[in-house]
Amino acid sequence: MTSLIAATEGVEEFNVLAVPLGEFIIGTVAFLIVFGVLGKLLLPKIRTALAEREQLIESGLRAAEDAKEESARMAEANQDQLAEAREEAATIRAAAQAERGEIIEKARSEAVAAAAAVTASAQAQIEQEKNKAGADLQRNVGAMATDLAGRIVGEVLTDDARAQAVVDRFIGELESAAESTGTA
Repeated sequence: MTSLIAATEGVEEFNVLAVPLGEFIIGTVAFLIVFGVLGKLLLPKIRTALAEREQLIESGLRAAEDAKEESARMAEANQDQLAEAREEAATIRAAAQAERGEIIEKARSEAVAAAAAVTASAQAQIEQEKNKAGADLQRNVGAMATDLAGRIVGEVLTDDARAQAVVDRFIGELESAAESTGTA
C-alpha cells in the first residue's frame, strides 16, 4: 500500500470540473462579443418594447380608474333615481289609499241612502197596506154591524145613510175605547 501512495504522489490529479485556460479565454471573448452585439442591436428594441408596455399599462390603469369613477357616478345617479322612484311609489300608494277610502266612503253612503230609500218605501207600503186593511176592516165591520142592527131592528138598514152614520159613530167609539185602554 505504501507503494501505491508513492506512485500517486508523483502524478498530478485530474479534475473534471477544471476548465482549461485557453477554452476559458475563448469562451469569455465569445460571450462578450455576443453580449455586445445583443446589447447594441436588441437592447434598444427591448427598451422601446418595455416603454410601450409601460405606457399601455399606465393608460390601462388610467382607463380603469376613469371607468371606476364613471361607475361610481353612475351608481350614485342610480341611487338618486331609485330614491326618486321610491318616493313616487310612496306618493302613488298614498293616493291609491286615499282614493280607495273615498270609494269605500262613497259606496257606504250610497248603500246607506239606498237602505234608507228601501226602508222609506217599505214603511210607505206598510202604511198603505195598514190603511187599506183598516178601511176594509171598517167596511166589513160596518157591513156586519148594519146587518146585525137590521136583524135586531127587523128592518134593512143598508140603504139608509142615517144607518151608515150610526154604524160609523159606533165604530169610532169602539176605536177610542180601545185606544184609551191600550194607553192606560
